[in-house]
Amino acid sequence: MTGKLAPSDPARIGGHRLLARLGAGGMGVVYLGRAESGDLAAVKVVLPEYADRPEFRARFRREVAAARRVDSPWAVPVTGADPDAPAPWLATAFVPGPSLAEAVATRGPLPPRTVRALGRMLARALTAVHDAGLVHRDVKPGNVLLTLDGPRLIDFGIARAAEETTLTSAGLVVGTPGFLAPEQAQARTATPASDVFALGCLLSYAATGRPPFGTGAVDALLYRTVHDEPDLGGLPEGLRAPLERCLAKDRSARPTAREVDAALAEDAPGTADWLPDDVVRLVAERSAALLALPGIEATALDATTDGRTGEVPGDGEPSQRPAGRRRFLLLGGAAVLAAGGAAAFWAARGDDRPTAAARRWVLGVQADLTGPQRTVGRAQERGVRLAVEQFNARRDPPFTLALRVADDRGDEARARRAAESLAADRDLLAVIGSTGDRTTGAVLDTYDARLVPQLTASSAQAVYGVSKPRHFLQAVPGYPVSPALISLHLRAAGAESAGVLIDRQGGIAAWQLGHTTFRFLAATKIRGEPRVVPRLARRLAPVVDEMLAHEPDGFVYTGTPARAAAVARALARRRFPGVRVLGYPAAGPGFLAAAGPAAEGWQVFAPYIDPSAARVRAFAMAYRRRYGSAPPYWAAEAYDVARMVLARLAGTDGRPSRTGLYESLAKGTYRGLVRTYAFDEDQLLKGYDVFRYEVKGGRYAYAGEAAL
Repeated sequence: MTGKLAPSDPARIGGHRLLARLGAGGMGVVYLGRAESGDLAAVKVVLPEYADRPEFRARFRREVAAARRVDSPWAVPVTGADPDAPAPWLATAFVPGPSLAEAVATRGPLPPRTVRALGRMLARALTAVHDAGLVHRDVKPGNVLLTLDGPRLIDFGIARAAEETTLTSAGLVVGTPGFLAPEQAQARTATPASDVFALGCLLSYAATGRPPFGTGAVDALLYRTVHDEPDLGGLPEGLRAPLERCLAKDRSARPTAREVDAALAEDAPGTADWLPDDVVRLVAERSAALLALPGIEATALDATTDGRTGEVPGDGEPSQRPAGRRRFLLLGGAAVLAAGGAAAFWAARGDDRPTAAARRWVLGVQADLTGPQRTVGRAQERGVRLAVEQFNARRDPPFTLALRVADDRGDEARARRAAESLAADRDLLAVIGSTGDRTTGAVLDTYDARLVPQLTASSAQAVYGVSKPRHFLQAVPGYPVSPALISLHLRAAGAESAGVLIDRQGGIAAWQLGHTTFRFLAATKIRGEPRVVPRLARRLAPVVDEMLAHEPDGFVYTGTPARAAAVARALARRRFPGVRVLGYPAAGPGFLAAAGPAAEGWQVFAPYIDPSAARVRAFAMAYRRRYGSAPPYWAAEAYDVARMVLARLAGTDGRPSRTGLYESLAKGTYRGLVRTYAFDEDQLLKGYDVFRYEVKGGRYAYAGEAAL
């Protein structure tokens, strides 16, 4: 989505009148600009601190030359550039359609015919790239934009001539994990075959709705890309064979892009019928949302010159129009709003539609209420509901809030449908959820597309999906926080070496907790002995015996409750005397029941507070009065997050926009019962509020807050 120009932004770049910001990253800013011809362009401007470096300017100059050599209707063309300007810039034709990532997140897997057509056109784009002697190196769903007459491959920002590698740092992995080739994952040279592998990943994602090597922590994705076979389950007939060839580990066994084109037997369309109807509607809505710009704010250079030629903008320039006036741009001689009219525009704009003062406000909860994590999901739903009921019961509340609850059952497909239903409610201001990592990641793009602030109180994953969400806040310490405290605890207990058993049956959480623990052990001068066991391993006792042969005085297991019990029994049989720590996703009631006496003494470091703790006593009493029982784990955290949202809403004048609410949440600080909530620039929670438990008498005994 577009954003307003900042006061410090230039008014013009290279003859382009800048209209809005399309995005910003570590290297520069991308603006939406209008050329003198009236055509729209995406103008990429390098930040001054990079432009001052000769090696970076050389890289940018090479990027411009590389992009100009690509000639394909399916690759976005370069329309202008100046590598030698004080702020180097590159302009490409502006494509207002949604990305492939957004389309799949919004409507799910694409039909087989669409995927074949998509693959054929992208293969032709890559053929043009490779014929120009280049390698794109970041073929991913976020770099493919959808239009009615076909896709467009964008972002040649890391495209490189195949023979030019001198500016690439040794050991640097370039590309997007989950959509890069094994050789890239091992920081080896990328070739055209690497792009073909990425294309195979992209088409598998388009056809199934999931990347073939899963999602999650970067280290886990790179490991699976190099060592595991792709998950191609659910691929329609006719696609599996060509994609298997694209995804060969040996790059010499992969087809060329031209051969992929020939293998996908589907004519490249020239009209809108290559896309299903719901994606056509998304293209229209996204075009309307992107091109319906707010009134252009005056920038630092508007009052003087255009920053390059010394010309003062003429009387007709948007910067001189009344503040707040909205403009509707025309594309190709026809109003973008023709598809769906004003209703489509306001649906895409979300909360900016004029509303009566008496409209209701809605807070959403998406949780697993009947699936594998229903205990946590129900606790969170009740915690949020209690916060809303208490707010509405105030003597003179500034507004009344309704609660909408969606049960996703812990299923990714159902989670997407639940998110679509919630986000479509124009009165919805924010959503708390989902419960687990997979369902939380599955709905990020859906809520992002509607600008809905999404806050999770329990999903601690470091990386989700294939694109960075822009309206998401992780209101729980991430998985890497617990390992730091685990390592310090082992050190305080006198451990000099520790075995770390990472069970891949525990998924992303187990990998990230175990891998990060091993890294922290080295930082605390403890010798680590890591082992990774595959999902299908049936017996863990032999692995435990082999690890104990190294005589560790500490042991850490990350995985599942059932397999944790097997590890605990194996250690008990060997009468292991050292400190034993369990990764908290494995610390459920199932571990206590299956391990029995062998569970005694195991330590757990978790982000959820015990309901008996003094700081949440008032909440626990209110919960018991409302529901007739003591609150379970995770209820207090959801209660806290809901109260934070309510506090931000209560502090606004009138009805807030979704974007305004998100910004106030992201930039503010809220002191809750469990912890203080403040977020960094990556939307992650600041602080290290983690709590320690020890199994005593067959239960998890609360040992207080763990301190760094």
